[in-house]
Amino acid sequence: MAKTLELQFLNTAGKTVKISVDSPVEPVDQIALNTAMDQILSANIFISTDGEFVSKKGARIIDRNVTEITLG
Repeated sequence: MAKTLELQFLNTAGKTVKISVDSPVEPVDQIALNTAMDQILSANIFISTDGEFVSKKGARIIDRNVTEITLG
């Protein structure tokens, strides 16, 4: 089971851009997450192909289960 924290932002073109963080600490501290996303926006260090990150859209935990199948 692999978990990823996905941070979603909107860029200047109004498109969704994402930053993924592997193996997030749970439960997620919503205040710390909000603060981190605000800092990402204010630092203005990420630029997508359609422009700068301009606002927060959301965040989510993605839980992926993988089952290996042995071929005989």
